[in-house]
Amino acid sequence: MARATDTRERMLHAAAEMLARGGRDAVSTRAVSAAAGVTAPTLYRLFGDKEGLLDALADYGFQRYLADKRTLLTDDPVADLCSTWHLHVEFGLSNPAVYGLMFGSTPSPEGNRAGQAARDMLREIISRVAASGRLSVPPEQAEQLFYATGVGVTLTLIATPPGRRDPRFATTALDHLLRATTTDAEPAAPAPDVALRAAALREALRHDKGDDEILTGNERALLADWLDRLAAGSPRG
Repeated sequence: MARATDTRERMLHAAAEMLARGGRDAVSTRAVSAAAGVTAPTLYRLFGDKEGLLDALADYGFQRYLADKRTLLTDDPVADLCSTWHLHVEFGLSNPAVYGLMFGSTPSPEGNRAGQAARDMLREIISRVAASGRLSVPPEQAEQLFYATGVGVTLTLIATPPGRRDPRFATTALDHLLRATTTDAEPAAPAPDVALRAAALREALRHDKGDDEILTGNERALLADWLDRLAAGSPRG
């Protein structure tokens, strides 16, 4: 098993180097097999074909990305939003070809699962911001804003020649997001409305299981339904 894992790692490393040097067209099954010191049937057995190899390479990039992201998590969720934002941008600029596979193309089922893990981590950080009472928009909206803006900013910077990149671009975009979604950047902001208070309580209950002896399972489910309805601003059906 270890030998098969080593072989797979060598092939992924070889494919990543070719991708970085010449893009997707530079990655061929024959060249990767030769660089990794294996036969073509070995590549087909492990990855199926070139597209399967590229999908695995995107998944490999996500695993590295998520491992780096986990090391930054602290007890301050807003600080975590900032640190993981900058990590996201730096990862893209340091690994532009792999980042393009991860975020710039239609993912395979495997790549989609890996990408969802990244979205789940972002969602968890934003959920903690909401639970702390520091989120000024619904969590679902904040997640979409941070994800879409982060990917857009990074792809824009990748497409811009290094000498023409504005070093403040990513930080400026983050500052605008924080002002639009958190109370930290707007200390004089008005108190959140009922929907935002409900969303904050909903997220706080998801993170705090200390009330299990106070509420029954049915009561917790009913409360969650009420809070979801209030957070969404939906009328009673």
